[in-house]
Amino acid sequence: MACGPAPRCPGCRVRARRVHSSYERGLAERPLTGKRLQVRLRVRRFFCDRSSCRRRTFVEQVSGLSERYRRSSLGLKQWLHAVAVELGGRPGERLCRKMSLPVGRSRLLELLESPPVPERAPRVLGVDEFAFRKGRTYGTLLVDVEASRVVDVLPDRTSETFATWLRDHPGAEIICRDRATAYTRAVKEAAPHALEVADRWHLLQNLAASVEKTRHQHRACLRKRADEETGRIPQAPSLMQLPLHELPRTPIIERTRRRYADVQELVAAGWTVSAIARRLNLDRKTVRRFRDTDLDQLLASANERHPAGVLEPFKPYLNTRFIESLGQVSGSRLFLEIRERGYRGSRQVVRKHLAALRAGNAEPVRADVPSPRKITGWITRPREALTDQQEERLLEVRLACPDITRACDLARNRRGSFLLEWIQQAEQTPRNQ
Repeated sequence: MACGPAPRCPGCRVRARRVHSSYERGLAERPLTGKRLQVRLRVRRFFCDRSSCRRRTFVEQVSGLSERYRRSSLGLKQWLHAVAVELGGRPGERLCRKMSLPVGRSRLLELLESPPVPERAPRVLGVDEFAFRKGRTYGTLLVDVEASRVVDVLPDRTSETFATWLRDHPGAEIICRDRATAYTRAVKEAAPHALEVADRWHLLQNLAASVEKTRHQHRACLRKRADEETGRIPQAPSLMQLPLHELPRTPIIERTRRRYADVQELVAAGWTVSAIARRLNLDRKTVRRFRDTDLDQLLASANERHPAGVLEPFKPYLNTRFIESLGQVSGSRLFLEIRERGYRGSRQVVRKHLAALRAGNAEPVRADVPSPRKITGWITRPREALTDQQEERLLEVRLACPDITRACDLARNRRGSFLLEWIQQAEQTPRNQ
């Protein structure tokens, strides 16, 4: 039961003199020995006798324990607030469930209060988009780059909303952004004197994308050298020729074909990138990639996403046996043969590979070639972060293709003091590199 001197009225700050009534309230407290704990607290309601005060009665609060309209203690509130800040809604709810804290994601999110937005924009303002729901709803995040803190969050990523914010919050001298045209229009309209710069993260992302594109364009060079090194250049078999390879009709291949056709059709009709993104529920960067990239390159990229399976080391043996038997060998027999050689997969995988050989859509067995993303990671990461094996693989890639070597030299030779010289070297590089 609450006791002690009469409290002051929260409205007029005059100390109360008369008790109106008392009642019991329940406060959820932090768990004890893994069990839920609830505090039953009897508090008093007081009269406010000051005639000019709008309050007639008020309830006393126990310092450090309770507050108005709160059904949990202040200590539990601090715990939940820390969980909400670190994890957010659903992950925070799962953690609280394991900690015997009765709370849902909505309550956790309600504890997060937006900080006050300053009247003036910071001197160096960072702006970038983020997804409330990827592919559907996007917003804009504004950051004070010098202080490394969030300034405000805008409900969408349109130029009108950002321009309105810049007019209401003047003072930005440098605006650090990506290359989205919507933000450029807003800056030129609402803050024409601000200096626009590209932030480091987006510059490195664009660099990595260019390196990966170069790897896609010259994947034939790497494949040819890998086949020569391993001696696996396909030779014409004496008994039977395998069918010509075709891309498998996997869901990702078919989706890439349909998406490319839809984007190109709308581009030919004069639609803008933003309009196409809204129509197809795609990100604008995805639309630009399907607009500016050849279909063969997109299909090759989609086909290389599949990791090597347990059957991969045994495919040369299966292909040889398939050729020697003129395609008449059974899948069950081959399954037993490769199982004696260490295969631990299922029989169905072997049958599917044989069916793909007969249909002509089986991937040819060739030497291992690193994926474009893996090579891009080797090139863009610092040399000291690479292992000896990665350095050796990267050297093989450089020896296989001079164009990739040129891209590697440019990507690794990046120093802020030599940026202008670096840009000139990159501009002098042929477009196909």
